[in-house]
Amino acid sequence: MRRRLVAGNWKMHGSRAVNLALLSSLKRSIVPIDGLGVAVCAPFPYLSQVADSLRGSSLVWGAQDLSEHDVGPYTGEVSGPMLADFGCAYVLVGHSERRVLHGETDRQIAAKFGAAQRAGLIPVLCVGETLEQRDGGEMQAVLRRQVDAVLKASGVAAFRRAVVAYEPVWAIGTGRTATPAQAQAAHLHLRSLVAAQDAGLAAELTIVYGGSVKPGNAKEIFSMPDVDGGLIGGASLVAEDFTAICSAAAAAQKQE
Repeated sequence: MRRRLVAGNWKMHGSRAVNLALLSSLKRSIVPIDGLGVAVCAPFPYLSQVADSLRGSSLVWGAQDLSEHDVGPYTGEVSGPMLADFGCAYVLVGHSERRVLHGETDRQIAAKFGAAQRAGLIPVLCVGETLEQRDGGEMQAVLRRQVDAVLKASGVAAFRRAVVAYEPVWAIGTGRTATPAQAQAAHLHLRSLVAAQDAGLAAELTIVYGGSVKPGNAKEIFSMPDVDGGLIGGASLVAEDFTAICSAAAAAQKQE
């Protein structure tokens, strides 16, 4: 049975007071379920607060990015060992906003993937196509290019301790959502890319969907056979919404 994951990506939101209320509510509301992980990926300044709040609970925490370098003269960067020092379990790698707004390349993202694993973190490799690429019939080619960069740099075995997040860029913050069938098709393609090198590993790989998941569509999306949870953006900032999404993932996990 594949492990499921629901990870909340706070993006550049939060304050100490708002965070405290949100984390307190999540700890009270989210019931631990075997085979389901729930993580909070917070901005760097709040990792200490998140760690202090969630330590000892069933929830884990992670960061939204890291440097490809472990140490050195890289002012403003945050390394994998630093994140591990704050107890992070996960780190997002290659989020679409990093690719688009900061110009991160497939090669750089592959290097960050390796840096995360060197530090003992689980990278959440974000991949996905733009609306122009989807409309041009390039979805499969784009996903192949993004995954192949990591396979080339780290090898297929590295995916034993990784998560892949399919986040169609055209469905992030736009109010649009891939249909369950569209999400399933992309996830199946991603699994096939890994299966071409290791079918057994691919069968166990956790692949989550990250494109405007909300309480109203989570159940249907999570019911798809190759969708193993979600990378949740705006809805993770509302305790009731995030809890409802986690409940949908838990229900899907119990049905397997």
